Amino acid sequence: METTSRAVAQAPAAEGGQQVPSARRTVDGYLLAPFPWYGLDEAFTGARWLMQVGTAADGAVEHGSIGHGDEPSVKNEYAVGAAAGEPKEKFAVVVTVAANPSRRSADGTGLLEATSVSSAAWLAGVGLLSFTWPGQMDHTLRDDWLEQQTETAWALADDLEGRDWSTLSLPVDGVPTPFHYRESEFGWVLAGSTQEGVHVGAYGRGMSAYGLGFAMIKDISVYA
Repeated sequence: METTSRAVAQAPAAEGGQQVPSARRTVDGYLLAPFPWYGLDEAFTGARWLMQVGTAADGAVEHGSIGHGDEPSVKNEYAVGAAAGEPKEKFAVVVTVAANPSRRSADGTGLLEATSVSSAAWLAGVGLLSFTWPGQMDHTLRDDWLEQQTETAWALADDLEGRDWSTLSLPVDGVPTPFHYRESEFGWVLAGSTQEGVHVGAYGRGMSAYGLGFAMIKDISVYA
């Protein structure tokens, strides 16, 4: 699969692998991107927050994430009094990935990998894993579990036409757009492309993907 480096796909994590709010980047990195950012459209009226950007080997911003709803934590945390199996938070994260061809780095010393819809699918899949922790799992086992699940997410993203994926049509800037979509016990993941030259991935839990819509963010600085 042609995609961005795995090394920049995962956010910094706290002990035990849980992503923490302090790991999020400021708006500065987002402002350096030469492509538009996407988030949920105006139908979503909840909280929105910056997460992180990812860069290529030459330092150019290639992708980033915008959070919507509750700030997520690991899967086995549930709200007090919630129904059995109901997650504590309801959130959706939108990942924007620059649609870049394979190309030479700015300093001419290496080759930067191309990005694709599979890139967005993999980044979304790994993003969901960063907030997932199966119940009853010992901390010492989570690294092995996460490595295994990351490889699975990679294989799934590389086979978007496979039986693990279905097709879901959702509006992007008001235009019905096909997305590759899959569900798991941890949440859902989807990925597609826009008419603005970027790929969009998304993942979430507690919020249905079927009613979502995406739109280009007019001013990313308001998220700071």
